Amino acid sequence: MADYVGAIDQGTTSTRFIVFSRSGQIVATAQNEHEQIYPQPGWVEHNPAEIWARTQEVIAEAMQSKGLTARDLAAVGITNQRETTVVWNRKTGQAVYNAIVWQDTRVSSYVDELAKSGGQDRLRADTGLPLATYFSGLKIRWILENVPGVRALAEVGEVLFGNIDTLLIWNLTGGLNGGVHITDVTNASRTQLMNLETLAWDEEILRLFGIPAAMLPGIASSSEVYGHVAAGPLAGAPLGGDLGDQQAALVGQACFEPGQAKNTYGTGCFLLMNTGLKPVQSKFGLLTTVAYQFGKQPAHYALEGSVAITGALVQWLRDNLNLIRNSTEIETLARQVEDNGGVYFVPAFSGLFAPYWKTSARGAICGLTRYVTKAHIARAALEATAFQTREVVEAMEKDSGIQLDALRTDGGMVDNELLMQFQADILDRPVVRPAIKETTALGAMYAAGLAVGYFRDLDDLRANWSVDKIWKPSMSAEKRERMYRTWTKAVTRTFEWVEDEGAV
Repeated sequence: MADYVGAIDQGTTSTRFIVFSRSGQIVATAQNEHEQIYPQPGWVEHNPAEIWARTQEVIAEAMQSKGLTARDLAAVGITNQRETTVVWNRKTGQAVYNAIVWQDTRVSSYVDELAKSGGQDRLRADTGLPLATYFSGLKIRWILENVPGVRALAEVGEVLFGNIDTLLIWNLTGGLNGGVHITDVTNASRTQLMNLETLAWDEEILRLFGIPAAMLPGIASSSEVYGHVAAGPLAGAPLGGDLGDQQAALVGQACFEPGQAKNTYGTGCFLLMNTGLKPVQSKFGLLTTVAYQFGKQPAHYALEGSVAITGALVQWLRDNLNLIRNSTEIETLARQVEDNGGVYFVPAFSGLFAPYWKTSARGAICGLTRYVTKAHIARAALEATAFQTREVVEAMEKDSGIQLDALRTDGGMVDNELLMQFQADILDRPVVRPAIKETTALGAMYAAGLAVGYFRDLDDLRANWSVDKIWKPSMSAEKRERMYRTWTKAVTRTFEWVEDEGAV
């Protein structure tokens, strides 16, 4: 058996390739950003060809950096930004339109139209998801209705749909020359087209959305060999794992028991709790989703609280306002002040996700006075992540009936000590950072390793998890509740900001 397993981590802002040892230590890594495209307010796109190019580049760079070959890898796994939607031509390999990113809100009129009959939750019993701009299905419909000629091709399977995992698997396994058109249950559960009970495409919803089944990928488990890499530095290596990024982080955090949960702090924030072998329908604004399925074993399910904008807010302060030069400077700037100066920043740039699901909300900075400096804005931006996480934790505890003893964290923002301490304070719960912080890529590596026998069972994966640091709450109860009450007031100010389809 080869010594290592590789993981492609294709995220919202960048693509990474990481080679892991059996213990989860990073052997080699490379990362490359890709362009964020904003054609109109509320629209967010990526260039699929650029993402595929970046994927090839980081694989080559990481492998070359340590002199590795495909024979050194027992398998390769993939994890990806979920819901982001690509439709491409089977014969040319070219996308018919840019990838429509999960944050994009252009399908809000479809959401309103469908909600008129049966309400926002009309599909929740079958899919676990409310009608929202977030998911892939309505993005597919938009492409079919707005790109000339595509619907006719879709009807006969000449164009293919995939989230980014499917696009990469198809290209890696040969593309035009026999590429495998497949996704896993976790990614399929984010399209709003898969039935949670049957783990198959729901024919009734396909008819409702006007989406031909011929363009959809096959649905597989999260851990099995889908095919082998056809060319390049990984040629011959088995592709053995596929997980949406947040489910991959749940696996990477070894949350295999019902009630175990993790929160990933990335472009957005995503809190997932393992609920076991049965889907739990949310009554408090959360999503029901597939957590993972390993081979022929039954699928496990999760409750998820999705927050659209957290790390992306720091990126926005950097790129749009030039408040900082790089993302790591946000903590230094925020530490220049003792508190937020009365400022609360609600980053509803793509509407509000869990637990509100308000497509018509937009971002707001509340409480501004002449006293406020850019340091207060920076601190309020970080605090917004923690406030939104508390909203989701409270909803999850109500839905599950389980109170979290501590919050396991991962993602790019967990190195921000100020944020992690404030998170513990506003939650009144310990916050735990694992020793291995790259849990999203790690989860993909685990799934691929299980598929080829590199790991024997889940106990091997549990043994890799250990604690790096714990933050304990130190804020007074009076201050905690006063701040949270003010935050909630600020959130309500963003509701119904967009009054009609043409407003921006």
